[in-house]
Amino acid sequence: METGKKQVTRRDFLKGATAAAATAAMAGAATHYVYAAGSDVIKVGLVGCGGRGKGALGDCLKAAEQSSAAIQVVAFGDLWPERAKSALAQFKGDKTHGSKVAATDAACFGGFDNCDKVCASGIDLLVTAAPPGFRPLHFAAAIRAGKNVFMEKPVCVDPWGYRVICAAAEEAQQKKLTVVAGTQRRHSKRYQATIEQIHKGALGKLTGGQFYWMGGPVTHNRPRGAAMSDIEWQCSNWYAWSWTCGDHIVEQHVHNLDIMLWAMGSPPESAVGVGGRQVRPETGNIFDHFAIEYQFPGGVRCASYCSHWPKGAGRVNERVVGEKGSSNCNGDITGVNGENLWKYAGEDPHHGVQEHIDLLNSIRGKGKHWNEAKQVADSSMTAVLGRMCAYTGREIKWDWATRTSKLKLGPDKLAFGPYTPDPVAKPGETELI
Repeated sequence: METGKKQVTRRDFLKGATAAAATAAMAGAATHYVYAAGSDVIKVGLVGCGGRGKGALGDCLKAAEQSSAAIQVVAFGDLWPERAKSALAQFKGDKTHGSKVAATDAACFGGFDNCDKVCASGIDLLVTAAPPGFRPLHFAAAIRAGKNVFMEKPVCVDPWGYRVICAAAEEAQQKKLTVVAGTQRRHSKRYQATIEQIHKGALGKLTGGQFYWMGGPVTHNRPRGAAMSDIEWQCSNWYAWSWTCGDHIVEQHVHNLDIMLWAMGSPPESAVGVGGRQVRPETGNIFDHFAIEYQFPGGVRCASYCSHWPKGAGRVNERVVGEKGSSNCNGDITGVNGENLWKYAGEDPHHGVQEHIDLLNSIRGKGKHWNEAKQVADSSMTAVLGRMCAYTGREIKWDWATRTSKLKLGPDKLAFGPYTPDPVAKPGETELI
């Protein structure tokens, strides 16, 4: 990795940036208006060139084709510059979409400041899918530079990051920038129609629900090279550490918790729960199971379950319960006696592509204007709240966690070097910060 560079702290990152980024911020503040006024091409940059980042960019290219949006991929960024160049080569060689890739090796950036460089490269839209621990920094940088954003979920791993995202969300709203998140169920016609029925009263007063992501393990156990520093190795195995991924309740189960908040209409008031690390084999500090109870206004309680167990039961779905029956939130509403009250019968395009169609149409000024930043921040923080409860063994209130908690995971300096992460949490011993 690059050597001899000044170490970047989170404070430095958020304060601002290079002269190029500052120039981009001034020019980019009106990006949405400029495009809506008739600009021909949306210039796209990708940050985070792993599997999910390349998948998101691929979905964006498919969405452009389906929505007749003109886009051009002009920059790639990753912590490791060789991965950025590899992604460029992959997309450049794609027979279907390669003609939409205008980037060169000179527009492939590495290092912890790769997002700043991508934002300063003339893009209109940032697609960011770097590990979740970096997302508050990348989102704040993009909004400061006046860029529209697609960001993968989750968007924070701690209360500090939640507050960074919320502040940037307000700035995005003021600048009229488009922000779409990777919680793709929000863009499913089937989910949208079902939640609309629930909000109209099809279930009567809501009384609770159950939300699941129980499945096989997601394992990062990449070998450590002889010259790898602590932080380089941890970033290479980002799903193994809470400071980079947030734990699997945050990184993965956030999809189901997002539906919980959508159905309930607000974040929870408090949470309490349990979890542990029982069978996970790889090095790291994240748990392999959680069971959390969230309490909402009016005493409504929802149960959340997620696990990463090999050969364990698999269940990935949502269930909302009301006085008149229950719903899977995904096309069916059933009465208390088992009779069908409502069933979705329309089309349901691929959610991962549809969210990018909505994104591109919003940037072009066609249809609904999307800014999902605060919404996905609340869902991500709900997952963080559950993790905090399980790690400490404490019942925690939403207001305290979001306003008072000083928890900030990870190193203060973002640079390859030594860093010892927190040990595996022990409820009753792990401090509530």
